[in-house]
Amino acid sequence: MIKVAMMSYTLARGVPAGEDFDVVGLCRLAQELNVDGVDWVTTYGQDPAEVARITADHGLKTVCYTFFCDLTHSTVEGRAPGREQFRRELQTAVALGVDKIMLPCAGKEDLRREESFSYTMAGLAEVLPLAQEVGITVTVEHFPAAIAPFINSRDMARAVGELPDLRVTFDSGNPVTAGESAEAAYRANAPWVVHAHFKDWKRAAEGMCGLDGNCRVGELVGDGEVDNVAATKAMRELGYDGYVDFEYEGTDMSPETACRRGIPRMQEWFAGRF
Repeated sequence: MIKVAMMSYTLARGVPAGEDFDVVGLCRLAQELNVDGVDWVTTYGQDPAEVARITADHGLKTVCYTFFCDLTHSTVEGRAPGREQFRRELQTAVALGVDKIMLPCAGKEDLRREESFSYTMAGLAEVLPLAQEVGITVTVEHFPAAIAPFINSRDMARAVGELPDLRVTFDSGNPVTAGESAEAAYRANAPWVVHAHFKDWKRAAEGMCGLDGNCRVGELVGDGEVDNVAATKAMRELGYDGYVDFEYEGTDMSPETACRRGIPRMQEWFAGRF
């Protein structure tokens, strides 16, 4: 059965500048909402061994570790700082006890999308063997920025075709920004999906402007333009039995309120109650 995971990024968006992220608070909220998986999006400067201990003490499992790592450079030398950061973060992933990591790849304003794709793929080819040495799978997600190297299912299929050991974190909301439905994107990429995010969007005059030319802001899952129910049905049909992060990037409610409203909704979908 598909299960919901907490995504620390969602709650971290509500932490005032200068305050520490509340690891224990996230774990307690997960328990309250009957969630047993956590995707730590960095460890917020805290000792990863301590984060792992707190997570385990609350009966939770770290199902993915997400971090930013700049591999989008044209030369081996230019990618060197990103490779070193990857090595450091890989040790964090080991300390957290995860079997997969996720790298958001946003692209760069001064590069064409094809250049970002080419340079990022070269960087991924350099770091994949490092992760394989410690038994960790590397994934990339569909990303909503119009300049990102991986946005739609075609980008993902091409990436895995060039790097067969690379895997996909399916993000239901982000292919929509390229004019592709969440269901279609999942069906096209299903063989390579090992983790997932559910989010939602609504159109706006400003915000995240996608490859389809439209701008959007975050919305609670189920209240926006993304058909997460259709995506859920496709995932159930094709046998996905992993975790799906609840993600909220809106501003209409606090991240905690969004979790309390959105996570039970996702749990209903995953249980087949549509």
